[in-house]
Amino acid sequence: MLFQPQSSSHTAFAQKAPLPPYYNYTFCSHLEPTPEEALEDRYLLNSIAWPKSPTGPAPAPLIQSSDPVHSLFNLLPLKIQREWRVGDQLEALVQMHDFQGRPKRYGGDFLVARLHSPELGAGVAGRVVDHLNGSYLALFPLLWQGTAQVVITMVHSSEGVAVLQRLQEQRSDRVFFKSLFRSGKRSETTICNMYLPPNQPKQPLCNYTDLHTGEPWYCLKPKMLSCDTRINHAKGGNKKNLITNKEALLLQSGVNIKVVIHASGPDRINVLPGKKDEIKNSSIIPEPVKYTPSGYYYRGSWRSFAGTTARKFNDSSSITQCLTGKVFHMYGDSTVRQWFEYLNALVPEIKEFNLHSPQRSGPFMAVDSNHNILLTYRCHGPPIRFAAVGTNELRYIANELDGLPGGADTVVAISIWSHFSTFPVEVYIRRMRHIRRALVRLLDRSPGTLVVIRSANLQVQNQQVSLYNSDWFSLQRDRVLRTMFMGMGVVFLDAWEMTLAHNLPHELHPPPAIIKDMMDLILSHVCPTKKKMS
Repeated sequence: MLFQPQSSSHTAFAQKAPLPPYYNYTFCSHLEPTPEEALEDRYLLNSIAWPKSPTGPAPAPLIQSSDPVHSLFNLLPLKIQREWRVGDQLEALVQMHDFQGRPKRYGGDFLVARLHSPELGAGVAGRVVDHLNGSYLALFPLLWQGTAQVVITMVHSSEGVAVLQRLQEQRSDRVFFKSLFRSGKRSETTICNMYLPPNQPKQPLCNYTDLHTGEPWYCLKPKMLSCDTRINHAKGGNKKNLITNKEALLLQSGVNIKVVIHASGPDRINVLPGKKDEIKNSSIIPEPVKYTPSGYYYRGSWRSFAGTTARKFNDSSSITQCLTGKVFHMYGDSTVRQWFEYLNALVPEIKEFNLHSPQRSGPFMAVDSNHNILLTYRCHGPPIRFAAVGTNELRYIANELDGLPGGADTVVAISIWSHFSTFPVEVYIRRMRHIRRALVRLLDRSPGTLVVIRSANLQVQNQQVSLYNSDWFSLQRDRVLRTMFMGMGVVFLDAWEMTLAHNLPHELHPPPAIIKDMMDLILSHVCPTKKKMS
């Protein structure tokens, strides 16, 4: 998917002088957005607003919550045998019921849907429409000839989502961070975070707010050491006892987290070839606006609707030929680090430099001097949940982008979402706004730069994972990401649909087969198929 250029740009906040430690007893009151930013914030937050549970702030009893086992779906139209052809749109009507078998009368359940054919290695993500009355419509484009089976999964009940909403709004501290301070033989470790809430003891803070972007980060000041003796950043751990016993019942593995909803009738159809001459001016009632996915799987390979013809890069020589003379910078979390690892492992001519970096956080660099190829990976700035990152390697993506010359020989890939799942969505919006401004500046000075933005992906879910990294948190940020980079002239890699459409289990780090499809798609943009002269 290619987003078109956007002409507007914004000036990033910057300060020239170092920031001294200060006493902060308010919750981020000093980071009020500008009127223009506040307007965008409201628009983005409204665009991802989720239906509120009618039970109010109190958790609903389990027996009154959505039960995927009692819930059912039907393929439409009911009681009518119709002929399905490639190019048609299949619809499935889902009716949710509670644990007593009673129909639900309100929406807000988090459902995902896919249409697939294991025999054909085919699959496509469906679109789910919430009717807000306990029923949902799942839409699927029919893209291949042969069998096609509908699979609808309840990721979370509406009542479970209400628990996650409470955590998002009230417990952004559920993952905590720390830093080690050292001077000579003396060392201290203190708690750090983007915001340190006002109930902390009245202790001085070390202010590590980024001077260029204004991104905040604070640590409690060590008792015996100065703020400039900080040597690393690390995840401290996860807070416990975040939910009540009643809330825990709404987030149970195998009960109401990622459970398949069964059909009350057939769940599969046979798709015939599309008609060459469609009947015009038909009296048949027109279908609703058709859903167009970003792509689909067929014969085990991803076929994108992005406009660029997808090529297969099945051997190292084809990859080397494509990347010759290129600089490929990868920024973000471990889901983009997978791309660096994939190329580094597959292409023997690419040799990784030993920078003596931590295995997870990097930075990493690999070079093929014979073909003038440079690969780099650098993790994004705090919040980052890796074990330890040296303070000299804590970099914000926006600042890194501002340091790139760019050009037709430069590829930039960005993936940043998972480590923001425990913070309010506004925090993610602000971070992506800084990155967007930097990308506007990069593309303005070097229009030939290829920029790839990777979306979030689905992952394995249980109660523990859901509290900190639920697919629902990822979905919220994914929708924000798509909206904010619309019209930017960047390549959008839809990892959400790729992991949903595939038959492999969901994992935080998608398996090698999906990583290959991602890299094939990126390399197809780096080295597009040349059009034949007519």
